[in-house]
Formats: sequence, C-alpha cells, structure tokens
Amino acid sequence: MKILVLGSGAREHAIILALGAEEAGHDILAAPGNAGIAADATIVAVDPVDPADVTTFANENAVDLVVVGPEAPLVAGVADALRERGIPVFGPGKAAAQLESSKAFAKRVMEAAGVPTGRAVRAHTIDEVAAALDDFGAPFVVKADGLAAGKGVVVSEDRAAALAHAETYLPTGAVLVEEYLSGPEVSLFFVSDGDTVRALSPAQDFKRAFDGDAGPNTGGMGAYSPLPWLAERFGGEAEFVAEVARDVAEPVIRHLDSEGTPFIGLLYAGLILTDDGVKVIEFNARFGDPETQVVLARLRSPLSRLLLAAASGTLESEPAPEFAPDVAVTVVLASEGYPEAPRTGRVIAGTEAAASVPGVHLAHAATQAGPDGLVATGGRVLNVVATGADVAEARERAYEAMSRISLAGGHFRTDIAAGATA
Repeated sequence: MKILVLGSGAREHAIILALGAEEAGHDILAAPGNAGIAADATIVAVDPVDPADVTTFANENAVDLVVVGPEAPLVAGVADALRERGIPVFGPGKAAAQLESSKAFAKRVMEAAGVPTGRAVRAHTIDEVAAALDDFGAPFVVKADGLAAGKGVVVSEDRAAALAHAETYLPTGAVLVEEYLSGPEVSLFFVSDGDTVRALSPAQDFKRAFDGDAGPNTGGMGAYSPLPWLAERFGGEAEFVAEVARDVAEPVIRHLDSEGTPFIGLLYAGLILTDDGVKVIEFNARFGDPETQVVLARLRSPLSRLLLAAASGTLESEPAPEFAPDVAVTVVLASEGYPEAPRTGRVIAGTEAAASVPGVHLAHAATQAGPDGLVATGGRVLNVVATGADVAEARERAYEAMSRISLAGGHFRTDIAAGATA
C-alpha cells in the first residue's frame, strides 16, 4: 500500500514507525517530515496545508491512503479536497474538524449530544471575561477558542494572570472561560468512519513544563499507557473504555452525522475523572501528541487496516484493535526556553546510543540534519519511547536512554509516570 503521511512531528513519526512495523511492504511517503522521519519514509515535496497540492500529488502518484497528522491541514480543508477526488483519507473534513478548531463549536456539539462536560462562557471582551471569572471563581480556566498549538489554555489561581491570558487571544477571536474540573486526566482515542467507532488504549500525558506539574502549559512533555489505576474505579480498562464510548464518542459521532458533517478520522477525547463522573475537557480532531507515541508503541493490530477501514467506511467489519500488555512511557526532550522562547539550531548528540537501550526507540519532532550532525529546530525536539513489562521497567529504560542524549540547554521532566501504580 502507498501511504502518504502529512506532518513533521513525533506524532507523525510514531504513525510511520507503526506502519513500518507491519512489515507489509508499504511504500510510506511523508511531507514535510523531519530528520528522523527521513530514515523511515520517503520525504516528498508537498505542501501539507495546500489542498490542491496534496490532492494533485496523491492522484499523480497513485496514493492509496492519506493520513493527516496535525490539525492545520484539517482546518485548511485538505481532507475535503481529497474526498472530492475519491482518494481515501484518514482525517475529518473542515466542518467536523471544528471540534478542535473551535472550542465553542465543541461545547455546542457536546450540549446537543448530551455529553458530560464543564460549564463554559464564550467571551468577546475583557469585561465579559472578568464577569465569567467572578461567576465561576478560582481556579480560573481560560481557553483560546481557536487553535493554539497546545498552549492556549491557562489554569491559575491568579485572576490577573487569567485576564492577561484572555487579553492575548481576544484580538484574534473569542475566548472560553470554563468551570474548573478536578480529578485525574485521561486521553482516549477513537477511530471513526462517520458511523462506527473503535477505541484505542487510554493514556495520560503531562502538560506542564516542569516536574511536579509546575510551569506553563506545553504541547506535552511525556505520557504513558496503559493506566493501571483505572481498575480501582472502573474495574478495568475495558469497562472504562466502554463507558466513554457509550457516553461520549458514539453520541458525538451520531450528532455530527445528523448535522451532515460526518467525522471520519481520529476523535481525541481529553477526559477528566471527577467525583461526579467522567467529563470531557476538550476534543481534538487528530492523534494526540505525545500520547500517540505510547499508544501506537503497544498496538498489535495492523494500523494501516484500521485507518483504511475508517477512510473507506468499512470500520464496522474491522475487529477491535489489540494491544500488548506491556507499558509504554515517553519522555520529551525540549529546547532551552521552551515553551515561551525555545533556542534552536543547537546540535543533538547521543541519539544512536539512546536508541540502543533495550525496548527503546526515538520519535523525532523538531530535528534536521546539519553539517555538524542532528540539529534541534523547535521547542519539543524528540521523544524517547520505552516499553517494559511494567511501569518501573519502562521508566528506567526511558530515562537511561535520555541520559545518553545531549542538547545544550535542553530539558525534560524526570517524573513522567512516576505515580502510575495499580
């Protein structure tokens, strides 16, 4: 199968690695890719956010499946253009992708579908923000309504900080002020063909920049899967997944279909387990990063079959995905100054030594081949991904591998999955 993967991050590298692990002889193409992806796929000159460019390339090169990794091509309507030409694509159309691109749209859909979530107010002025903050009280939650690369949310006890965050995004659109919800967070992915959903395995990510959940929100500094502690509350992972599918994923997919905007792709449900039950914090319209790196590291079923079935409308005949019992942990190496002002252009050393640790592989994000070796080109540089028989073994392998990598000023959290006990 000839598969084109759009994107340049560790999420896309993880997808490509999972496709390659099938040993099915796939011809895997990537645009624009990165230095790590270039070792596992053929880089092609395609603009991933240009619907015409992607569609023309896919047609002229007989691509069997296009997989859209990041949100930008979805918002640009790339999936719509491909479907109009009859090219199978894994990723929702622009209208359905509003589940991610507009927090207000997502809240409206959740309300209409009867999905449990927190209260929210859409504010257009700083006075409206202030009034909503006073209504909900601390801790204060303010979210950019549109896309913000994982950095559009602030949760703070400081009212002034919440107002300042709102002021940053109000010039470009509305913001949402939300009710603060307390409890452990879980990420759960659902593959959908517009009618049927198939759940993947739950994961938990770590959004704050520093140990102990300190510092600003980031795009994610690490993750692990599965979550052994779900058994305490739900009896096991299967019971938890069944509940979320019934109460969240299926109602949303049915409602979007009833509105004439079928969701074909990956529905990411960001969940919080409150004292009042499971509630949705947010939806994304694509694989999450860094959760994808640990979920796909455990996937035993062929990823290509699952994605093609969703893109072709035949997911109902596809069995539920199977996962290894192993634990996967990923730790993100970030550039100095990330997330506010990352320092780029610095050489990365020790990646081969890191990848030689048993059970470890690397998923590249912001890397580029330079004259002096591998160079960091962005904030989140790469992921160390480790699997093990249990959390302790996976963490030990991940941090042993990370200790072999050097990047001047680079930083990573040392507490990823530290509290993950049954």
